[in-house]
Amino acid sequence: MPGLTHPPSSPYIIAIDGPAGSGKSSVSKAVARRLGLGFLDTGAAYRALAWHVLAHGADTSDSSAVVDAAGDFDVQLSLDPDDFWVRVGSTDVTAAIREPRVTEAVSGVARVPAIRRSINTFFRALVAAADARGVVVEGRDITTVVAPDAPVRVLLTAAPEVRAARRARELTTQDASAVADALHRRDASDSTVVDFLTAAPGVQVVDSTELDFDQTVSAVIDVVDRTLGVHEAGGPDGR
Repeated sequence: MPGLTHPPSSPYIIAIDGPAGSGKSSVSKAVARRLGLGFLDTGAAYRALAWHVLAHGADTSDSSAVVDAAGDFDVQLSLDPDDFWVRVGSTDVTAAIREPRVTEAVSGVARVPAIRRSINTFFRALVAAADARGVVVEGRDITTVVAPDAPVRVLLTAAPEVRAARRARELTTQDASAVADALHRRDASDSTVVDFLTAAPGVQVVDSTELDFDQTVSAVIDVVDRTLGVHEAGGPDGR
């Protein structure tokens, strides 16, 4: 399957990969803000589909049921890091897709090959049409499948216990042990589809285990700057 390419007339891509709880979304959004770029949370599309399948009363562990439910799936994603939203049809699901029931269901829809192919096509079209110099694209297998030809590819990771602690702080309604168990199950499930812990050739690793949020954002921007010569609020070579 061809990946996202970078023709001169299209936005350039900063691809950020990594496991659950690594801070991909928040760090990528901050990087996009700092550099004045678009922001694509690919996981939001899969979460939106999981929400859609659940709304149909279908079983997200049944591949055929997922494909059937996806037949009328109309998702829209904002690429604005300062005004991020997700809609399915006319319904704003920005908050709903973060509910625990959706989080538990998302791996089921994400591991269906036909679904991944279809959504990857959607991502390519969305990025190609973006009204921005570049787009920070984050999610699972972004550096290897979705955007293997991106000029900047980063694997953002952290030790499992650190990722669990960070996710627990985000989900204040759940205790730490439950969050850690959920994170472990998510890692185990997703690892059957993608290798999100090993950097592919050409992918640069940012390990945030010992870094705070601002330091992690700066570390990613350093990678971008070394690779593209992109400075804050500027494009390649400062343009």
